[in-house]
Amino acid sequence: MTERLRLDPIRRISGSITLPGSKSLSNRVLLLAMLSEGETFIENLLDSDDVRRMIDALAKLKIPYEENRPNKKIRVKGEGGRIPVDKAELFLGNAGTAIRPLTAALTLGHGQFVLDGIKRMRERPIQDLLDSLNQLGAQVRSINNTGCPPVEIIANGLPGGITELSGAISSQYLSAILLTSPYAQTPVEIRIKDHLVSIPYVEMTIKLMNRFGVKVDVSEDFKSFHINAPQSYKSPGTYFVEGDASSASYFLAGAAITGGTITVIGCGTDSLQGDARFAKIMEMMGAEVQWEPNQITVRGSGNLRGIDVDMNEMPDAAMTLAVAALFAEGTTAIRNIYNWRLKETERLQAVSSELKKLGATIEEGEDYIIIEPPKQLLPAEIATYDDHRMAMAFSLAACGAVPITILDPSCVSKTFPDYFDQLSKLTN
Repeated sequence: MTERLRLDPIRRISGSITLPGSKSLSNRVLLLAMLSEGETFIENLLDSDDVRRMIDALAKLKIPYEENRPNKKIRVKGEGGRIPVDKAELFLGNAGTAIRPLTAALTLGHGQFVLDGIKRMRERPIQDLLDSLNQLGAQVRSINNTGCPPVEIIANGLPGGITELSGAISSQYLSAILLTSPYAQTPVEIRIKDHLVSIPYVEMTIKLMNRFGVKVDVSEDFKSFHINAPQSYKSPGTYFVEGDASSASYFLAGAAITGGTITVIGCGTDSLQGDARFAKIMEMMGAEVQWEPNQITVRGSGNLRGIDVDMNEMPDAAMTLAVAALFAEGTTAIRNIYNWRLKETERLQAVSSELKKLGATIEEGEDYIIIEPPKQLLPAEIATYDDHRMAMAFSLAACGAVPITILDPSCVSKTFPDYFDQLSKLTN
């Protein structure tokens, strides 16, 4: 029987919340700690399904670590680019932030590695990454010839050189190659052959590499990347993972919708994450925003206006905007979000379908969605498609005058296991 969570109408979202650690940063830092020389002590590590998958992979690869999960800390002893085992099968669930960087990193080893995941992961493309790695002299393939996992790597080190990469599907492919490139046998040049989506995530990767002692030369148009190799990452000693900016979006939007005041602690003007800029979207819609280095405060007017905006640089937070649009005066258009179709679920179809249940009029294009809010919100059961962000974004539909039921609410464990508990503490 499907688990259900009924959310009664939320009158106001106010207060403050300390955010859980960023998923994207947590898994990148774990990979860098694994590849670097020295021990890295990581604090505020997110405890979620995706991060568990990465830690499980470290265990199977015999990377030494000591974990203090209750206190969100882990100490990883880096292997200086060496992969200690010559054979491993890694099951990575639906964690794109684990399977993609590990696919690249394991080319540094010597032996055979197989990476796989759940049914949805076997539908998520990875061929562009495989093609680019093979151009650098690796030997990687999609086992079922689908261009998707499971992936086999016959590893014998990464020769390096020049590779052309498509950036149109996911920035994670580029991040994966960047993270691995310092340990190639010769310098690496990556040329983007089309356009690059989600550039802030690439900027995040490059800044993290800098923290671990490696510089990336980037062209002004983000079309070319050069990394000297071979060289080694050096552990910075301690690394504190900043709060998850994508998760912040639900609370910021909730305050904007309901006329509340919310402070999210853990990201702000110093944030490495592009999704921290979601607060500016709420400002465009009519909320008041106050920025500090490590926190953001939104004061809602309770009167939002529809906007027309390109959300290519923050596709996860764009889902939050789609639900906030239900409460805006006028039409909201969210553009340049084709990669929604390749995420944990087919998000363009999923978001369109659930917004229609709530009474919205929807125009869905190949890479956009246009939302006309309903005159009156309809009560609905929201399908979540085993997608954590569907559950969290659509919880905001309860900010109307009708109850909302979230199906399979426990899918939030992927990134924010106690999300609904935290939301309830801020509502009245």
